[in-house]
Amino acid sequence: MRDAEILVGYDGSTDASVALDWALDEAEHSGQPVRLAYVFEWLTVASWVGPGVAPGIWPDDTARRQADDLVRKAAADAAAAHPGLTVTGQVYDGPPALVLQERSAEAGMLVLGSRGHGGFGGLLAGSTAVAVTAHARCPVVIVRDGPAHGPADPVTVGVDGSEPSLVALGFAAERAAQRRVPLRVLHAWTPGPNGAAGKPDERAAVEEAVEPWRRTFPELDLTVDPVGGAPAATLIEASRSAQLVVVGSRGRGGLAGMLLGSVSQQVIQHAGCPVAVVRER
Repeated sequence: MRDAEILVGYDGSTDASVALDWALDEAEHSGQPVRLAYVFEWLTVASWVGPGVAPGIWPDDTARRQADDLVRKAAADAAAAHPGLTVTGQVYDGPPALVLQERSAEAGMLVLGSRGHGGFGGLLAGSTAVAVTAHARCPVVIVRDGPAHGPADPVTVGVDGSEPSLVALGFAAERAAQRRVPLRVLHAWTPGPNGAAGKPDERAAVEEAVEPWRRTFPELDLTVDPVGGAPAATLIEASRSAQLVVVGSRGRGGLAGMLLGSVSQQVIQHAGCPVAVVRER
């Protein structure tokens, strides 16, 4: 999916603009086209079928034109600032989370701000971002407005040996190689009753998992860092000095019926840098 477009959820909010900036920077490294997706759901009172609300239609041509103009200008400004990139924009009707999930099937990556116009101030990651991350069919990157991280800061990935974490490892290795920054592979383990470290065979399994990526990207500065402590807390702490944290959708502790594991949820809520949640297609 390297040539597939980077899809950006865009609604004109500050968080969406931060997400767009991140997506454009990613596209500068990967060469992928960027598409801005403005999704808005009009709700109308469905009195003819009983109480409640139902998806409505655009109430007038003016509202539709304003949305089209907003996206067209944002795409044109982005293209002018990045002349080597292909940047387009489109307005979609429907529930935002559902539309973005559907569009993710054909995207190489989906980038979202942590909260849009509909977000509540107390939520670090809004309901749309969480829902899309749980159900999207491509990697999802959640970007929030905050202190800028240095261009030389590492990409950090959590690996516990599960299949989703190994997929996340590949995604992280590609990002780090493209950006020519170090890749830090965190393997969190819970200390035993006497403070003993994690099992030696677990460290060996992680080293075995990273070996193909060492061969694929021989110039990549890749380190495996076994850290004692809870995985979510470890990754959140590491995010303060990383430019991107990558996690699998679920780890070994995840329940089979969960589309998004507890570690992934905690990291997207509290990380201090953009977070990529990766799952197998």
